[in-house]
Amino acid sequence: MSPSILASTFLSIALFAYIFWPERNPFVQADKTRVDYLRERKEAIYENLRDLNFEYLAGKYPEADYTEQRRALEDEAAQTIAEMEALTARGVRAARART
Repeated sequence: MSPSILASTFLSIALFAYIFWPERNPFVQADKTRVDYLRERKEAIYENLRDLNFEYLAGKYPEADYTEQRRALEDEAAQTIAEMEALTARGVRAARART
C-alpha cells in the first residue's frame, strides 16, 4: 500500500472514532440557567438591532417602520437586561445570606 492511502485510511478511522465515540455518560448536559438564556437573548436582540440599522441605512425600511421596530427591540432589550439584573442581584443576596 502506498503511504498516502495508508495515511488517509488512518485519518478516516481516527476522525470516525473521534466523531462517533460514545460519551461515558450521555445524559450529562450542561445546565443552562435563566441568566444564560437571557444573556443569549440579549445578544440576539443586539444583533437584530444592528441588522435593522444596517437595512434602514441601506434604504430597505421606511422611517415609520424603522422607528417602530427599533422601539420594540429596545423595549425588549431593556426588559431582558432588567430581568438579568434582578436575577443576578437575587443570586448575590442569596449567596451572601448563605455565608
